[in-house]
Amino acid sequence: MQLSIEDIGKSFPGVTALDGVSFTIRPGEIHALMGENGAGKSTLIKIITGLYKPDRGRLLVDGKEVAFSSPRDAIAAGISAVHQERNLIPRFTVGENIVIERLPTKGGLIDYGAVHREARRFLDMIDPSIDTHTEVRRLSVAQMQIVEIAKALSLETGVLLLDEPTASITGHETEALFAVLRRLRDEGKAIVFVSHKLEEVVSICDRVTVLRDGRVAAAGEPIATMGRGRIVSAMIGREERVAEIGERRLEGAKPVLEARAIATSLGHRDVSFTLRKGEILGLYGLVGAGRTELARALIGDARILSGGVVLRGEKVSIGSVPEAIRRHRLGYISEDRKAEGLILAHPIRSNIVIPIWRRIAGRLGLISRAGERRVAVPLAQRLEVKAPSIEQAVGKLSGGNQQKVSIAKWLAAGVDILIIDEPTVGIDIKTKTAIHELIGEITRSGVSVLLISSDMPEMITLADRILVMKDFAIRGEIENTRRYEAMSQAIMAHIHDAEGEAAPREAGHG
Repeated sequence: MQLSIEDIGKSFPGVTALDGVSFTIRPGEIHALMGENGAGKSTLIKIITGLYKPDRGRLLVDGKEVAFSSPRDAIAAGISAVHQERNLIPRFTVGENIVIERLPTKGGLIDYGAVHREARRFLDMIDPSIDTHTEVRRLSVAQMQIVEIAKALSLETGVLLLDEPTASITGHETEALFAVLRRLRDEGKAIVFVSHKLEEVVSICDRVTVLRDGRVAAAGEPIATMGRGRIVSAMIGREERVAEIGERRLEGAKPVLEARAIATSLGHRDVSFTLRKGEILGLYGLVGAGRTELARALIGDARILSGGVVLRGEKVSIGSVPEAIRRHRLGYISEDRKAEGLILAHPIRSNIVIPIWRRIAGRLGLISRAGERRVAVPLAQRLEVKAPSIEQAVGKLSGGNQQKVSIAKWLAAGVDILIIDEPTVGIDIKTKTAIHELIGEITRSGVSVLLISSDMPEMITLADRILVMKDFAIRGEIENTRRYEAMSQAIMAHIHDAEGEAAPREAGHG
């Protein structure tokens, strides 16, 4: 099945999202669609799947023009997609969500046995550990992403569009997905793969189309001949710049956060580590390793059953998130910034001052716009948040600028220990570099960072030391030499319970 995009244009008030975009996706290929945030990739995917109508241009399936009024029209024509925004029903089970477009029935009633058997078939392709009977609202962000992918696979369409499918899943799940995609390609499916992860694009894709500012900067060029450097140049209009994290002197730095043999209500056991002042301590593991859950226990969002937490030399018991912020200057940037970290309908200024509302409130508990601006404007300028004004709704910002607002919020709160969970999910190459440099900058100012990331290049770029988690326990600690091949081998050796002989220099827990 061949999909052709011809002269597609789409504008929104004040913004031209797409301007004359044309290229062809052939059967039996994995076609990369690349570009920075705001380049028009997601808008194009939504046009192809019937969520948006183009202002001009046309779509052709096997040479015949088609026009879709809804995603169901696209599915009927043989096109399915995994969008960046999750499209799951939280109170339905995993199984129900996967086969919702074609629920099996028996005697006029839903056949739940068939629902879970059919869902299991597609879920097993990527992650057999997810129970199809579990309600989606009880899953982690990464598990929800896997369910979205299984849902799209279950439609067995001729064209499969994947918009950032690996943004919140780790290497193991990514490799399982890639094995499925390669098989589908060999069966003659046409696959569009949208990703900011160049290493993945180069390893899995056959051809690449690059969008820049809504226009085609490269159309359907072979990956093998284009290479990483030319792809980046096409995306950003110049050569790629390596992030400058800056030197941090950690010799003799005092511990600011110590976990001592922690066991939690979420299932952790004997977790011990030390975070030093000004350090970036990495926490790496596969989906389900317990990293995010550990972060939530540290900030008082889950119970610590035994062991202890020591902050700046003093043993503490943190009972709630507000207590973590106000009493202990401990902040947390969630992996799901849209659902948990920000109020999307509110302006930038209001989001930045969320943790300090009490501090800046007037006598009657009211917060003035001027009071918010006094705090928010300098921070937005320091972090180079790109927006028409501080009054811009956060929901209208790019992913990278939303993440900058998240960081600004915690700097406003005056935290000196910051847990950052998946800092650059869904963020383009240029902005990712800026976020990495920003993390380096705040640590040089004395903030200590516990970094959770499923992006191994990111982890090796940023972390001073890396803790490896598996099954809610720490399996090893590695000093980061920033030699990618050796470090990645050492990390995976710990995950797979190997001896870890590739580790450059290792220490025990804590």
